[in-house]
Amino acid sequence: MKKSLLALAVLGAFAGAAQAQSSVTIYGIVDTGVVYTSKAVNAGSPATGVPASTGSKFGLNSGIVQGSRIGFKGVEDLGGGLNAVFNLEAGFDNDTGNLQGSNNTTASNLFRRKSVVGLAGGFGSVLVGRQTDFADTISAFTSVADFGGVTGAVGHNLDRLQGVRTNNSISYTTNNLGGFTGNLMYGFGETAGQTSAGQAFGAGAKYENGPLGLGLNYYQSKQGVTPSDVSLQLASSPTAAQTAAVAANAGNTAAKVLNVVASYQFGPARVYGNWSRVKQDLNANLPAPAAGTFGTLANSNKADIYELGTAYSLTPSLKLLGSVQHTRADIAGAGSKGKLTQINLGSDYWLSKRTDLYAFVSRISASNIANTGVYGDATGNNATGGADGSQTAVAVGIRHKF
Repeated sequence: MKKSLLALAVLGAFAGAAQAQSSVTIYGIVDTGVVYTSKAVNAGSPATGVPASTGSKFGLNSGIVQGSRIGFKGVEDLGGGLNAVFNLEAGFDNDTGNLQGSNNTTASNLFRRKSVVGLAGGFGSVLVGRQTDFADTISAFTSVADFGGVTGAVGHNLDRLQGVRTNNSISYTTNNLGGFTGNLMYGFGETAGQTSAGQAFGAGAKYENGPLGLGLNYYQSKQGVTPSDVSLQLASSPTAAQTAAVAANAGNTAAKVLNVVASYQFGPARVYGNWSRVKQDLNANLPAPAAGTFGTLANSNKADIYELGTAYSLTPSLKLLGSVQHTRADIAGAGSKGKLTQINLGSDYWLSKRTDLYAFVSRISASNIANTGVYGDATGNNATGGADGSQTAVAVGIRHKF
């Protein structure tokens, strides 16, 4: 009996030690707001008999600043300064309860936001799985930190600062070295007999020291039937012509993205500016837009995206926000340049460290390019009533972090 009790005590001690050396954290964000958009288009649904319509629109949107999500991250101490780490993150639309992306090709992806496992230590960290490239990290020095998805349609969805995932990827990130952090990434195309088909790679760095923040990132992806770059994935039911076109160009450069960002804190005011260049070689052979219509930013050959902005802390709890984005794009097949300009004003009031209220007003205008609207989606909903024009959007919402 005494031996049994002793054995149980020893096992309990080991179990307690093991538990103390590992931990799992559950976290998340719930972000929802009421949104008004002028000249909004609802694409309708012929299958259900819902007609297309245009006009002012009120709606409830999820993930205005940050995508609503729930995540799990953990670390296990392996000894000698080495840790095993993982991070699983699922996105959802809390206005409907659906998994995020349930209306497109990511419908079956539970952990579509992040799904990584790896090792971390004095050397830095190595992660494998589905993850964003370093553009997502340096976006903390841009409007994405304050306005989030509000500035996505005017350019930050295209230049990856809004956060685009890479499947089947491995990344290495250094520890902070005197303010410098570096990153390398490689995404496997997983095509038999053709290593370059669908592959992606990236390299980035940031410098953060006191009030100064600088960031640089380059990302390149190639065409393939199973591209690691999520932005290149075909629709859930691609046509035979689409599939054949991808197969014929497998291994050719699809997209090249360069981001240069800077931010500086002047007392209560953070001032920032950035420039991104996006070249999409896969669009080189696209036909010209139909007569009387304009191409979109997504199918441009080349785009330059410029941004200036500020965040002023009026009080420790209240920030006043402002930014402007200007994008110039070469439209595929059209031989012309399109322009998008968006102006944003806003305020962000923190009720606590985890809960804030925000209000934004944005105006996006277009010239010689289709205006997808401030809160437009891939199906054409919320675009402006005309292919070339302007739209005003107002959002008031609440965000809670746990």
